[in-house]
Amino acid sequence: MKKTEILDSTLRDGTQGEGISFSAGDKLMIINVLDKIGIDYIEAGNPYSNPSDMELLKRAVKEPLVTSKICAFGSTVRKDTDPKDDEGIAALLECGAKYIVIFGKAWDLHVDCILGTTLENNLKMIRDSISYLCSKGRTVFFDAEHFFDGYKANPAYALDVLKTAEKAGASTVVLCDTNGGCFPDEISKITKEARKAVKIPLGIHCHNDTGCAAANTIAAVKAGAVQVQGTFTGIGERCGNAALSTVIPDLQLKLGYNILTEERLAQITVAGKYISEMANVRLPADMPYIGSSAFAHKGGMHADGVAKNSRTFEHVDPALVGNKRNFPISEMSGRSSVLPRLRQIDGTLTKSSAETIAITEKLKELESEGFQFEAASASFELMVMKELGKFTEHFKIDHYRIISSMDEIGGSAYTEKANALVKVRVGDKSEITADEGEGPVNALDKALRKALEVFYPQIRKMHLIDFKVRVVASNDSTAAITRVLIESTDGTNTWTTVGASRDIINASVLALTDSLEYMLRDV
Repeated sequence: MKKTEILDSTLRDGTQGEGISFSAGDKLMIINVLDKIGIDYIEAGNPYSNPSDMELLKRAVKEPLVTSKICAFGSTVRKDTDPKDDEGIAALLECGAKYIVIFGKAWDLHVDCILGTTLENNLKMIRDSISYLCSKGRTVFFDAEHFFDGYKANPAYALDVLKTAEKAGASTVVLCDTNGGCFPDEISKITKEARKAVKIPLGIHCHNDTGCAAANTIAAVKAGAVQVQGTFTGIGERCGNAALSTVIPDLQLKLGYNILTEERLAQITVAGKYISEMANVRLPADMPYIGSSAFAHKGGMHADGVAKNSRTFEHVDPALVGNKRNFPISEMSGRSSVLPRLRQIDGTLTKSSAETIAITEKLKELESEGFQFEAASASFELMVMKELGKFTEHFKIDHYRIISSMDEIGGSAYTEKANALVKVRVGDKSEITADEGEGPVNALDKALRKALEVFYPQIRKMHLIDFKVRVVASNDSTAAITRVLIESTDGTNTWTTVGASRDIINASVLALTDSLEYMLRDV
């Protein structure tokens, strides 16, 4: 099998994405997740530009990692500065990382406008930086920043940058589509020219500004690049980076590259969800391979086809990447669409089973009342278990009361507070608990979970990550049916539940109850 190596930049380039922030603890946990998957190199930060990265790198290089090597990131020396006097270079050495990723300008426009120096002096800065770091026993990967734009503007100079890095001792030169503006045919053509210019390995680093980061990365690998850089879930500045969770299975499952063991490849879906959770962002449902919709089959013909032979509408087996098949359920679903989902719960059911017919009718009845199960698979599963007599109720809400208030805090600004009182019963025992929250649903959620934690401590792992409200029948004005969708997580898995009622609080209670019951279903 063909071999390539992976460098993950989630903790460096990924943190440049809008709204992305990791604590030191988050970063160390992500490092361990990436190591367990089998990522070759982890770019853990820039020790000069960020003091917290310096501390993280010093800790990370001491971690007992199995497969991964920690890399520090920095830039070439400042113009007219000797490497031994450059604070950035000193920080790279001080952090203790044996592998250094250092970037330098490969576009003459940047040399002139950004660095304000000559083309020859830029080459000297690259040469001096790399040779000095190598003399200190470091392995250096050189990121040729804006290489593709630089090549299109001045091919000879862009290639001279690569040759200079090679002669200075870089072990790999990485071609960067920093602005993310290239297309695969350009990447392929230019990478082939770079391959002719230097003998050391090539790497590829793509951004997603044209939506082509993954395709561009694949094109570069086909053209000769052997080191792939990206962020695991595609987070990063502007439109993000190439998503390694897409590129890795593309290369391994489609093109025969030897990257991860089968066992580790089957962990990438869980890893992607975990990293998204640490970043406090939702993993896009349509994320290739690892998204919740990556193997979703809503159309009746598609669902029927997959039930007969999964190859009819799936390009790979979802189990290969640790994902699972999903059959969204809607009021348009016939028994052929519902059956695959039912068979996941009870493999003995058939299209003509009385239970299948009854559940299909129940589905349509509930959706006429405002429920929608297409995006609420957890509630659908619970409904089916109830119809099949396989559901065990873990608790019952005997009573709840909510008091909301809005207090003026100055000018036209107000703060909304709510208090919730909940009485739950588990078996022959009861628990009454109150709590305060930002609005009635938040207060109710906190009070309900606090009461149930007395009986089920594992609920402490669970929290809500999304809450959606939709008015189903707007012509009824304030008496309209309201549908509530709640997405929950335990840090590893996510699930969505639904409630519908003419009372928004009651709809929320129904969705919250399902969410908690779903987590407790195996208890």
